Amino acid sequence: MHNPIELATRVGEELKSRRLLLSVAESCTGGGICHAITEIPGSSEWFDCGFITYSNSSKTEILEISAALLAQHGAVSEEIAAAMAEGAVSCSEAHVGISTTGIAGPSGAVPGKPVGTICFGWRVGGITHTERKVFSGDRKAVREQTVNYALQKLLMYVQEL
Repeated sequence: MHNPIELATRVGEELKSRRLLLSVAESCTGGGICHAITEIPGSSEWFDCGFITYSNSSKTEILEISAALLAQHGAVSEEIAAAMAEGAVSCSEAHVGISTTGIAGPSGAVPGKPVGTICFGWRVGGITHTERKVFSGDRKAVREQTVNYALQKLLMYVQEL
């Protein structure tokens, strides 16, 4: 497993070389991605802002996600992860967006969405990518895996530009 600060550093190098800015919309990670990014001196050259939208109302008010979409799919869905990544870009000066929404546990599981279910969104090059993963472990382990995976996939998408 990669160190999140090392991953964020690599993401930053790729974004900076392409003159792109990143914004982040986090729910279940509660700022973990932003923390890794802002540990890096000079990250302001490629990091615009982060949104921690933990509640559904914050997702609608801050990221402009429709309440109907939330009601239809639930906050832990690829549809909402996509809307969060898109909102992170449209509600900022960024060109690239990343999002996480999920059930870190120990409670919160619902039918079809066990503890450890995480939905990701990446908005890169005008295209939105999503993915759903189920991680194991306690709350801390799920959140750490989520931050690392989000950054790993972002690095891959940016390198493909």
